[in-house]
Amino acid sequence: MLILMGTPIFLLELLIGQYSGLGPDLVFKHIAPIFSGLGYCCLVVIFLITIYYMVIVSWTIFYFFASFTSDLGYGRCNHEFNSPGCYSAHEEANCFPNETWYYNTCTLTNNLCQEFGLGEAVNRTACLNGTEKVSLYSLDEFERTLATSEYYREYVLGIGDATWTNFGSIRWEILGCLLFSWIICYLAVLKGVKTSGKVVYFTVLFPYFILTALVIQGAILPGAVDGIILYLNPDWNKLLEVDVWAAAASQTFYSFGIACGSLITLASYNNFKNNCLRDAIVVSATNAFTSVYAGFAIFSMLGFLANEMGLPVVQVADDGPGLAFIAYPEAILRLPGSTAWSLMFFLMLFILGLGTQFAGIEAISCCILDKWHFIRKYKSYLNLAICFVCFLLAIPMCFSGGIYLFTLMEWNTASWAIMLIGLGEVVAVAWCYGCFKFIGHMNDMEMSMKKFFRGYWWFCWVVITPITLLGIFVFQMVDYSPASYEGYVFPPGADAIGWLIGISTLVPFFVLAIHVIWKREYTGFALFQHTSHWKPQSGMSESTLTLSSEKTLPA
Repeated sequence: MLILMGTPIFLLELLIGQYSGLGPDLVFKHIAPIFSGLGYCCLVVIFLITIYYMVIVSWTIFYFFASFTSDLGYGRCNHEFNSPGCYSAHEEANCFPNETWYYNTCTLTNNLCQEFGLGEAVNRTACLNGTEKVSLYSLDEFERTLATSEYYREYVLGIGDATWTNFGSIRWEILGCLLFSWIICYLAVLKGVKTSGKVVYFTVLFPYFILTALVIQGAILPGAVDGIILYLNPDWNKLLEVDVWAAAASQTFYSFGIACGSLITLASYNNFKNNCLRDAIVVSATNAFTSVYAGFAIFSMLGFLANEMGLPVVQVADDGPGLAFIAYPEAILRLPGSTAWSLMFFLMLFILGLGTQFAGIEAISCCILDKWHFIRKYKSYLNLAICFVCFLLAIPMCFSGGIYLFTLMEWNTASWAIMLIGLGEVVAVAWCYGCFKFIGHMNDMEMSMKKFFRGYWWFCWVVITPITLLGIFVFQMVDYSPASYEGYVFPPGADAIGWLIGISTLVPFFVLAIHVIWKREYTGFALFQHTSHWKPQSGMSESTLTLSSEKTLPA
């Protein structure tokens, strides 16, 4: 997905932003009037993502503050919300080697083996059933819930009996963390790219130091090799599952930030002769490397956790929030100096999450400033307003049932609809504007390429990337399943709201297309051809250049 569509769309957005010096709301309007609403589709997507993504950031800062204790509260079973079957690695460490922590007490593993109709105990987590070693964790009758799971579900989220129709009470701690996260984010974007451009050096580089520490620590743990082997030994049959391709496509859109308007916005600040082709290759390679590198940190810890629990690695692995807030913290609890590792891990997640928000706020801000130039001198107040509105709209996700709204938004925002937006971008540039003409603009920006590479990018933009996007979209629709969370399937009404969320990201395209046709300013083929306003930013009028004078920092 990175090769077929990630890098091609990434480069395309960098080029059109840098060449025109315009934001997404104007750039597609001038490339082809019929696509006037495409930039606004991108902005709707980034606006929705900015709202719910900060909720994840607030969870990470909640865990960070909660880690300032020697015993790490999320690993304990002494809270009022814990169930009788809660399991704590901390508590079990105080048991004898032949005992395990079960139903709030140290219990002889041998007694548990006999209770479940198995033979003698092998260790505190497994029994010998004939010649077969059976882990107690693998038994359905062995009702035991990880303390980290109960902490995340019952305390952080506060789900309890909440459902989509019963949101329960507000989680004041999460609301406070959400407010704190937005305050830090606002301070980082106070003056636009002049401040966020400097802060991002820290938010990008610092997590690598923590990640490297986690990789080294994970690699020397017992059982880590089992997790790494699983990581490096793919199950090729998975390539036959549509969900895997759809998840890879969605992750590519997330990790690259494509079809969200933020890349076009940031690229519009570039110097006209910046080598964004080199930037695209470097970022793509770094993106791939970081993903693979982080995998070693994750799977070494999962291998260690599986070794501690006597289970295959595949059974302790989880996806989504469960990996970051249940499985990985459970592994951290078993490390020497677990408090320090916990602080570093959640600080890393907080910084990474916060860094992704800067581009979204800048994209929304740029759109407003392009529309009303007189607001430029009040940019800090505009950024404050954007942060405040996003904070207000995220408050419902701070309720006990907020995770259901969060799931519904995540399920429908950066999924099937964003594929169509990406397809629209490629079609507008490669098919309507003209791919060879577009590639020629790279020469204008002093990015020369050999004939082979010109042909390569032409083939990607005209053939490969559109087919890939359309194929993924079709397969998603054929294999569509409603949103769900931990086995809770949303009622039809909630699923309909999810569809409306996805459709809302596409509405601007159709509304403005109808508006353009109705005005009849452009008719016939003129609807699909570039306007006289499409020109290189170096050829802007003096007044326009004055308005864009702050666009000097490299994205």
